[in-house]
Amino acid sequence: MPTPDYNVELDLGEPPPELQEYARRECGEDPNTRLQAIHELREMIYERGECTPQRMDDAFLIRFLRARNFIPQRAHRLMVNYYRFKDENPELFENVYPLDFRNIGDANIISVPPYRDQDGRRLLLYRIGCWNTKTIAVDDLLKATIFALEIGVMEIRTQILGGVAMFDLEDIGIQHAWQVTPSLASKIVKLLVTSFPANTHAIHIINHSWVFDKMYNIFKPFLTRDMRSRIFFHGYDVTSLHKHIRPEYLPERYGGVWPDFNYTGWLESLRNNYTVAKEVIGCGYKFREEEIGSEVVRRLREEKIQLY
Repeated sequence: MPTPDYNVELDLGEPPPELQEYARRECGEDPNTRLQAIHELREMIYERGECTPQRMDDAFLIRFLRARNFIPQRAHRLMVNYYRFKDENPELFENVYPLDFRNIGDANIISVPPYRDQDGRRLLLYRIGCWNTKTIAVDDLLKATIFALEIGVMEIRTQILGGVAMFDLEDIGIQHAWQVTPSLASKIVKLLVTSFPANTHAIHIINHSWVFDKMYNIFKPFLTRDMRSRIFFHGYDVTSLHKHIRPEYLPERYGGVWPDFNYTGWLESLRNNYTVAKEVIGCGYKFREEEIGSEVVRRLREEKIQLY
């Protein structure tokens, strides 16, 4: 059984030639016109005044362009939606301390594996049946998901390839179904489709029962035809899942080879990562001084970056 070190050493360098070719073919990213597209997007932001980004540097703006086939008008609309979502849901973004999500990790609800799938995409795994709705608020699950997305989109590889989500619905019950309101469904779809600068390449649903069928009916009105085409239902058949994600890129519980990695281990691995800390603080997240490594604290203070 492979057992990699659990870390968040992000792939922040220039993408290899094959990934650049994929970006050209699938994202419309042409090195010869890249700077012009960034310039056009920046000018739109200033001229239209529909949002006030916390950053305007090239690396930040290009995330939105890659998510919308390098069409500045569409990238601008995505950015407006991104900030509108934040404004409409302040409870998901204000005074959020990421390391407070340890309880979600300890319950094994969310997992961010240290490996990728066969195509190099990051995986985000959910085991909804592990969720105790009496002790963990649904907003906390959304906060933890948003934080994972913000970390993931730091990687150029993820910006280009998108990510894959998998929902294991074993042991879900009526208590979970009651949490899925039209308001929640709308928020989730906005995160996955219209309001976040990363593409969801695929969503896999496994171990689902009639309870999920009732829950899914609430989502349907919010899903576009394109989004529906990216959702795959596997019932209790892991061989169906293996047609999309090969076993060597899955946990043992799904016929794969990896142990389970919970969200807590992933969070703990952030403690000594200066690049991640600086980036997420720039997104509005907060850390208590004792939660991160002393060297990270020292470097942040040198740059006069506030932890909280």
